[in-house]
Order: sequence, then structure tokens, then C-alpha cells
Amino acid sequence: MTLMLTVESGCTEKCIYAFPRIMGQCFSSRTQATPIVAAAESPPLVKLGLEEMAMATGNPIIKVAAVCGSLRKGSFNRGLIRAAVQLCNESVKGMEIDYVDIGDLPFLNTDLEVNGTYPASVEAFRSRILQADSILFASPEYNYSVTGPLKNAIDWASRPPNVWQDKPAAIMSAGGAFGGGRSQYHLRQVGVFLDLHFINKPELFVQAFQPPQKFDSEGNLIDPETKERVKNLLLSLYAFTLRLKNIC
Repeated sequence: MTLMLTVESGCTEKCIYAFPRIMGQCFSSRTQATPIVAAAESPPLVKLGLEEMAMATGNPIIKVAAVCGSLRKGSFNRGLIRAAVQLCNESVKGMEIDYVDIGDLPFLNTDLEVNGTYPASVEAFRSRILQADSILFASPEYNYSVTGPLKNAIDWASRPPNVWQDKPAAIMSAGGAFGGGRSQYHLRQVGVFLDLHFINKPELFVQAFQPPQKFDSEGNLIDPETKERVKNLLLSLYAFTLRLKNIC
């Protein structure tokens, strides 16, 4: 079913959206649904899907902090983030990804907290998370759970004040038979206490060692189907972030 959504004057943007019912579309109490056949009587229409929404509301409008749970140079999960950055540059307009390296963070030790301040690398990490509109996690599964470096980073950023709080988030993972899936479920549990708001669909588990080949020898994502799945994840995160920010 296709609807024309007229956003009333109380909304951030005065515009008319006409797009199919797909995951992540934005409805609020301020919208009025009108049959598409009435379009000829309305102001000029802009037909928008999730990819076009960003261009209509500015570019870029969503800043995403991307965190990889693996420190390995050729990490497949870091390759997923590189692919996400490339997709944002090419086709997911309105989203800007900032890759945040966690390799320099010390092990969590509250003795390092002095008068409410943190080590320089921790302060820099916390600042980049705080400034982000949403979070993108990519991490393998270690022993049925998230990796040590990722949990360490999560814990540092949760120290008062918790800079994860109220941020939309998405997860992707690459690994063996389960594609890192069990780490995702543990990360969602951690996110409950952090007040992170994870999108539920689409889920993205990449079976890195199953044909067709997903990554090259340097960990770059080369599989077109997986790239499309990453793109769909980004579009869903984009729409969810807009909705939580009451932008649409």
C-alpha cells in the first residue's frame, strides 16, 4: 500500500512523503495519511524511499560512530565497517561514519580516574561517542560472547556520565558457522543497561568462511550480496535515528 504522508507545520521539515510501506518508515502523531490518488490536488510531491530521505532533509544529518571489536589488521569485521563507509559515500546519503579505534584504550581501572577525568585516550574515545547521533558495532564472537577489547571500550564509555545513553545502534558481525551471532545477543543484553536502542531488523550475520568468498586477503568485503545487506542495515539505522530524533 502506498500512502502520501503530509507533515504538518509542527514538524521539523514541511514536506510530503510518498513511499512504500517498508521497514524504518517514519510515522508520528503529527502526520496525516492521504490516498495517493489525491496527489494532483496537493503541492508538488517528492517521492521518497529511505535512500532519498537523507537528501531531502540535508546532507549529512546523521553522524555514526563505528566501533570494531577486533584489533586485527585484516579483520573481517573491520572490513564490514570499511564497506559501510564506502556505501555511505556512494549511495546512503545523509549518513556519515566515523571509525573509532579502540586499540589504544587502557584496561578499565578506576584508579586511572582522577577528579572526574579519564586518561587522554579514554577522554577522546568518550567524546567521539558522545558527539555521534548513533552507533554501529562490528565484532566477531569470542567464546560465545563479545570480544575483550569491545567490552573494555563499552565499559569505559559507560563510566559517569554514560555517553552511550539514548543512542540508536546497529550490529553486524562476521565469523564462523554462526557469523558472530551469539556475540550480538550478548551485546544487546549489555545495551539494555546502557540505554542503547538497537534496531531489530535486518540482522546481519556474515558466515565469512562459507562460499561464495566474502572477503579478500586483506579483509575487504567483496561479496555484492553482503554489501547489499550492509546497505539495508545502514538504511534501517538511518531511519530509526531520524525517528528517535523526531526529524520525521
